[in-house]
Amino acid sequence: MSACADTASRASGLTFFLLAFAAGAGAANLYYAQPLISLIAADIDLAPSLASFVVTLGQLGYIAGLLLLVPLGDIVENRGLIAVILICATAGLTLAATATAAPYFLAAALIFGVGSVVAQIAVPFAAHLAPPENRGQKVGTVVSGLMTGILLARPVSSMVAHWFGWRAVFGLAALLMLALAVGLRLALPARRPSTAASYRSVVGSLLPLLRGTPLLRRRAAYQAAMFGVFTLFWTAVPLLLEGPRFGLDQQGIAFFALAGAASVVISPVAGWIADRGWSRGATAGAFLLAILGFLVTAIGAATDSLATLIAGAIALDLAVTANLVFGQRALFMLASDIRARLNALYIATFFFGGAVGSAVASPLYAYGGWSLVSAAAVGTLLAALAYFATELRAKTA
Repeated sequence: MSACADTASRASGLTFFLLAFAAGAGAANLYYAQPLISLIAADIDLAPSLASFVVTLGQLGYIAGLLLLVPLGDIVENRGLIAVILICATAGLTLAATATAAPYFLAAALIFGVGSVVAQIAVPFAAHLAPPENRGQKVGTVVSGLMTGILLARPVSSMVAHWFGWRAVFGLAALLMLALAVGLRLALPARRPSTAASYRSVVGSLLPLLRGTPLLRRRAAYQAAMFGVFTLFWTAVPLLLEGPRFGLDQQGIAFFALAGAASVVISPVAGWIADRGWSRGATAGAFLLAILGFLVTAIGAATDSLATLIAGAIALDLAVTANLVFGQRALFMLASDIRARLNALYIATFFFGGAVGSAVASPLYAYGGWSLVSAAAVGTLLAALAYFATELRAKTA
């Protein structure tokens, strides 16, 4: 039996649970600030039109970590790497909790953004441990943890901020990252990649890998559009909800965000669909569902219907989560020795889309309200769907 097969055979359900929890907790760091941007901006003296940059800087740090740290997953022992990255997140979150001015908080966001890439070490780790015949389901399980963290981050941060202030959110997150750094270092199995390449050569291979892998380029482009409108929605919607038309406080925004978290159930289902070779048709369905979801939110905003707004949010989140699983499963069926780099490029590309979405959220809402936010999102999704339609001829995925 090969070393890879032996490791996979010894991987327990607890191992996949730990990886899913780490992925979710790490990814959550990037989203705690989304429903708190008004509170944070006022406290650190950041102009309202720039408030969404408290989210964007974390995402830019995440992209840097994806390109500079995640490729290490192909050349160094993964368990220790996860612990080091979690310590980085701890440092950034601690600085965020104590920041008294905008430059300090924005620098902290960059640091904990870099440290949040633990999720993207955990997902390829799970793919390595899982046998090929149910790799999609196992990856879906860990992605479900990742998306749970992303979707629960908003209601949790809103609720904690409501009772204890926004600084407590980042302080508690720092303690969680520290506990995970110690716990995962002790609990996870060792995984030593067989690649003997140097760090410089591995990082230097990223651009050629992107150029030479059509599947990667397509899947990254699809998810960049999806994730861009996802972060646009979740960065802009607190501004709508706390405004005079809905008048929700942080607790109310927390319950709204909690409703959106219902979409985490789709990840294992999406993995099952991908394992059966139905990803192409399901991708088209995901795009259509996302467009429908945003159109529904536009109706909810126009009619002041909170229930309609929630229904649109759930539809959007379901589409984004499913499409993420379709893309990762397709990439993880490629060569195992480049899995971390493929994942890094995939996530970095679509997180760039997410960073753009969060950066434009405040200006779009300030200048055109929810109608401009919706128009920008639907236009982006239609352009991505048109690009996807060319796949039916190219057949590269």
